[in-house]
Amino acid sequence: MLLTNMKKPILISGIQPTGRLHLGNYLGALKNFVELQNSGKYQCYFFVADYHSLTEDFDPNQKSEQILNLTADYLAAGLDPKKSAIFLQSRVPQSTELAWILGAITPFGELGRMTQFKDKSGAQKENVNVGLFTYPVLMAADILLYDAGVVPVGEDQLQHLELARTLARKFNSKFGQTFVESKALLTATPRLMSLDDPTKKMSKSSPAGCLFIDDEPAEIEKKIKAAVTDSGSEVKYDEQNKPAISNLLMIYGELSGKSVGEIEKKFSGKGYAEFKKSLAKTVVEYFADFRKQKTSLIKKPATLKKVLRLGSGQAHAIAKKKIHEIKNKIGLLI
Repeated sequence: MLLTNMKKPILISGIQPTGRLHLGNYLGALKNFVELQNSGKYQCYFFVADYHSLTEDFDPNQKSEQILNLTADYLAAGLDPKKSAIFLQSRVPQSTELAWILGAITPFGELGRMTQFKDKSGAQKENVNVGLFTYPVLMAADILLYDAGVVPVGEDQLQHLELARTLARKFNSKFGQTFVESKALLTATPRLMSLDDPTKKMSKSSPAGCLFIDDEPAEIEKKIKAAVTDSGSEVKYDEQNKPAISNLLMIYGELSGKSVGEIEKKFSGKGYAEFKKSLAKTVVEYFADFRKQKTSLIKKPATLKKVLRLGSGQAHAIAKKKIHEIKNKIGLLI
């Protein structure tokens, strides 16, 4: 049973189930989720954003597997159903109800200027769908439905959160105080680049240059050994002149807890091969317990479904009460 303290601000966030999580996803979101949960400062709600994931091309035969895989990632990384509500977005239908209501007060131009829509529609020109355009409204509903006081976001999501705040103010002004204006909890998100091309962001679309957090040790060692390096042999952070080694140094620092300066000193006078060998060992050891936990969890789909069912029940109880208040404010309850 989720232990709650209504004096604590509510914190909410989610990840889309669109495939295996890579190191950038982990450092940018999941690692922070666990730290925020364990801080004891918040009432935490973490969801699997399955509705949001439908805006990309997908195979319906794989979607259930992706949902359970992400749930296993959550638990293996350290999210605890006794401390946080872990739920499935589509199990709380009030989020899409509220998205429609909010859509009715969202100016078309506000969505048209969203940077992420421009980026994603450019990347998937064959599938520029309405869901991709209205994504920020559903995200606003996900936040406002739970009176979230805090939302952990990277810089790329700040624009969406500001829209949620704008819609909250607009609704409150027109229909009376209803929504909390959520504050951003800006998370330091390292911009990890592809191991085989340091000019491109690490992405699952390029598996060879991507470190997945559930990769087996041999695969991690293989990828890091094959990682692109720069001219020379000095292990030194220099984003402009040595982008490949700088990217590997960032990964080493994030997972070892050491500063870049400490790592540079450790490998002073040593070549790339020795550095890569140590980096691979660091990555393998960091995720050893995660791999063990996830391997066990994946074999227990009933346990994963139970976690989602219980968490969704907790989220639904709050959402049901809130949507009743909202509908009453706009005159839909007769």
